[in-house]
Formats: sequence, C-alpha cells, structure tokens
Amino acid sequence: MSTTVPGPDGKPRCRWCGVAPEFFEYHDTEWGFPVGDDQRLFEKLSLEGFQSGLSWRTILAKRENFRAAFHGFDIERVARFGARDVTRLLADAGIVRHRGKIEAVINNAQRARELIDRDGSLASFIWSYEPKRHGAPQIVATSAESIALSKALKKLGWKFVGPTTVYAFMQAMGLVNDHALECVLRPKVERARAKFRRPAS
Repeated sequence: MSTTVPGPDGKPRCRWCGVAPEFFEYHDTEWGFPVGDDQRLFEKLSLEGFQSGLSWRTILAKRENFRAAFHGFDIERVARFGARDVTRLLADAGIVRHRGKIEAVINNAQRARELIDRDGSLASFIWSYEPKRHGAPQIVATSAESIALSKALKKLGWKFVGPTTVYAFMQAMGLVNDHALECVLRPKVERARAKFRRPAS
C-alpha cells in the first residue's frame, strides 16, 4: 500500500490526507512544522486531549469554536476558569461537551502556568523531549520520548496526556518529521526544523 495520495496539485502527500479534503491545507501549512510558542503548544495539547476517542476531522472542524470558547487557549485566562465557565462550556454546542476533557484543559492550564513559572516556558520543557533519532515515519503510535513526556506531564498533574496523545502532538508540532518519505512536504518540514531555534531550557 502506498504511503501517499495525490494532492490537489497532483504531488504526493501523506496518505492520511485522503480521508478529508480539509486535511490537505492543514497538512501543507501546519502539520510537522516546528512550533515554539507556548500558547500554540498548549492549544494543540488541549485539542489532542479532546480528540481522544474521536477523529481529528471532528476537532479540526470545531477548532475555531474551541478557540473562541477557550479565549484562544490563553494559558493565564484558562487557568482562571471556574465552575461558571465549565457550565458555559458544557452548554456550547460548537465544541465537544465532555466535562472531563473541559476540566482537564482548565487543570492543565493551571499546571502549565506552574511549569512556566518554574522553567520559563512551556516550550523549553516540551522541546527537551525532542527525539535525537527518529525511525521510519508513521509506523508507530508512541515512542520512548512520547512515553517519557507523558509520564513527566502526568507527574506534574496534567490530564488527558497519554503516550499516544502526546506522540500525535509531537508529530503535529514538529518535534519529529513524520511526513512520509515520498511526501512533497517532507523536505520543506526538514528545512524548517533545521532552521528552528530550539527554546532554551
């Protein structure tokens, strides 16, 4: 089975893009490009938590609604959410109304704030788990590094950050280049990773 599908321009893209037409833009402009911004990293970890048991297509379709509901995933603002905010979010049909996942995002914002106070940034903590070596793309759902990062986050009190969730996060945020070898975006992502300035720990 081929690891790619033709994109809108006829050039090969990672096979998972073929699941939904909207995946091509996400794949070409975001997936795998390195991110060092705390807010974007927190947003993606939150959305990966919401995806648990669901499809990324569902979450991507609702992403702007999530951003509006969680004030752009501003860590400080979300960390101050209380019971009234949980009630508001449970009534918001534009997002996934799952109490456990909503409360996990609020909890994780509080834990992220503590981590930032301790380490200076969420990014420096996350990127300290960047793999030194990476095997063939898209053949595993976890890695030693995703297991280690998951354990470290859980130890700090984070929720909905299992190894599979964390590995999907690492793929998306560019800690690994998991584009298929034949994918037209793989070299572009590799160049972006080479130029990326890793956050200081």
